Amino acid sequence: MKKNILMSAAVLTLFAHQVQAETSSSGNSVQIYGLMDAGVTYVSNSNGSKNVKFDDGIYVPNLLGFKGSEDLGGGLHAIFNLVDQYSLGTGSIIQGNNEIFGRNAYVGLESEEFGTLTLGNQYDFMDDALFFDHDDAAIYVGGLYNFRDGPFSKIAIPGDPPYAGSFNWDRMADASVTNSIKYASPKFNGFSFGALYGFGGVAGSFGSNSTVSAGINYGFGTFGMGAAYTDVKSSETGLGQINVMNWGVGAHYSFGNWTSSALVTAVRNSANGGAIAEGEIGALYRFNPAWSLGADYMYMKGNSFLNNNHAHQLTVTLSDQLSKRTAIYVETVYQRTNAGAQALINGMLNPTDASSGPIQLLARVGLTTRF
Repeated sequence: MKKNILMSAAVLTLFAHQVQAETSSSGNSVQIYGLMDAGVTYVSNSNGSKNVKFDDGIYVPNLLGFKGSEDLGGGLHAIFNLVDQYSLGTGSIIQGNNEIFGRNAYVGLESEEFGTLTLGNQYDFMDDALFFDHDDAAIYVGGLYNFRDGPFSKIAIPGDPPYAGSFNWDRMADASVTNSIKYASPKFNGFSFGALYGFGGVAGSFGSNSTVSAGINYGFGTFGMGAAYTDVKSSETGLGQINVMNWGVGAHYSFGNWTSSALVTAVRNSANGGAIAEGEIGALYRFNPAWSLGADYMYMKGNSFLNNNHAHQLTVTLSDQLSKRTAIYVETVYQRTNAGAQALINGMLNPTDASSGPIQLLARVGLTTRF
């Protein structure tokens, strides 16, 4: 494993030198970029005990990316994107079972007139149409801690970490689809749309283990809205082919120093009938170019298979933008469930980190930078 990582690092170093040479000699757009986040988090109740821990990749994920565009003439460009996610605390790769580009790895063609066609490992439209369109408050309030989770691990979504079961159940925390082909349209009078198909690769059964996703957006000035649907099929021992279906609708609006958003998402696992729905509203106020205060309220509800468990969650973040690249922030996240359920804020991941009761509170101080 260490040998493979060292070889990968060597390839990345050579690639970086090639990028610099190509950019300076040909003028083609090639960029190395990334995000980094680290801080200290206090947990009020983790399996019955208080905890103070180092945590990273919270406000933004720790990413290292390479992207580029080559002008092919006639308004057509060849594009690529390679993105690795890693742990800042240990330096290890954490996305996609130690796959070095588990976040994104695709190549494609982009045209202002006809849209973009890409092939590889890439996000579906729960991400593209909702999160990246700024309809999810987690993009500006709380980060990873403000994605959806709670007393819902019984839903047992395939592909989640086996110890989680409900982590990222609505796919908004950047779930990638392998072996996929995706089309995203240009804008037509404010409207845009797209579709994705992930190949299952099962001989004799074209649709097995496949993924279908679609999204549509509308934007006018500082207002925008979107809707998305994703259906992931997988084969589970003893269960056969199952479907995990997600849908969501959201909107955002900016006025003056305010940014606001609203979002509704849902999931259903056909293997057990488990389903969860959530609604949230969020807002961010900028006091000046450096200081901002954001807040988000979320309500999540499971169906009868999940014992009708529900959770309220409130997240508040105060950020000081020290420069265009670097910011410090403090945030607090409070989750309260129904009696008899155990609160579990997203980012704790393991159900053994859940509260021993219906309340869990996190408080964090962190530093984030980008390049």
